[in-house]
Amino acid sequence: MQSLPRISVIIVTWNSKGYLSVCLDHLLTQTFHDLEVILVDNGSEDDALEGLREKYPSLDLHIHRLSSNLGFAVANNIGARLARGKWLTLLNADAFPEPDWLEHLVAATEAYPNAFFASRQIQANHPDFLDGEGDVYHVSGLAWRHNYGSPVYPLNESQEVFSPCGAAAFYPRQEFLDAGGFDEDFFSYHEDVDLGFRLRLRGLTCMLVPHAVVHHVGSASTGKKSSFSVYYGHRNLVWNYFKNMPSALFWLYFPLHIAINLLFLIHFTIKGQGSAIWRAKMDALRGIPSMLKKRRIIQRERRVSTAEIHRVMSRNWLAPFLESVKRKSE
Repeated sequence: MQSLPRISVIIVTWNSKGYLSVCLDHLLTQTFHDLEVILVDNGSEDDALEGLREKYPSLDLHIHRLSSNLGFAVANNIGARLARGKWLTLLNADAFPEPDWLEHLVAATEAYPNAFFASRQIQANHPDFLDGEGDVYHVSGLAWRHNYGSPVYPLNESQEVFSPCGAAAFYPRQEFLDAGGFDEDFFSYHEDVDLGFRLRLRGLTCMLVPHAVVHHVGSASTGKKSSFSVYYGHRNLVWNYFKNMPSALFWLYFPLHIAINLLFLIHFTIKGQGSAIWRAKMDALRGIPSMLKKRRIIQRERRVSTAEIHRVMSRNWLAPFLESVKRKSE
């Protein structure tokens, strides 16, 4: 009887021909070998999957093709249900791990047994700069990658972050499944922050593993600041807030949440993306009744105090403004 792998690496692909082989080449070099690789193709129109089993005979490779693009959330959930490993590793096709990436993540599970994990991401095309060190969640409902665009600096100690970026995240599979996986209504964007929020409400901690490094191209499929990313990002941040924010914090920061959303409506309208941002907010409002139904279940199953959740959020009211200024200067 074949033994089960310890790790299931899930790669969701969508027209990723230019990156997928590079990603798999990096998985071949891993110093940790007890893994399977599950490719879930979201209805790609390229031939990225052709001949992969023959090209990578030493990888325990499983390919699942979808007839259309069902979204990042759905595809990863399908991969998670197919997975056999104790741990789920999500890896974007345009994320290229260093050889000891999985080895460091596995070691972290021994040090932090009640946790899920973020990788340290470096910009593949600008290797002197970070692509992120986990995600920040702000009390307004905004989220962003911690230290995105900052120069790479020495980091040797694990540190707590709010949640991992889904481009290179590491979850206990059973906890992922018990929490319901990614919210499939999100399609793409903020689904990783939403899942991280729910796992935290269920009592888990998220740790950044500093030596678990991937080099990430980023926005390879959807494009930075595209109408696609504006729509899904700004619709889903509203849903995330309504689903997960504990009641005391929900009402405390609700005026700030409203103000932030109004500012983005003005900003993107001026920038010529009014159609995407207005559609995002209108669809967010239409979806609130469904999110409130989910909220009742999520909050009923919460195992941590409001104070503990508040502790791991960014509480500086100027932080979103400062982050925006920083990114405009890059």
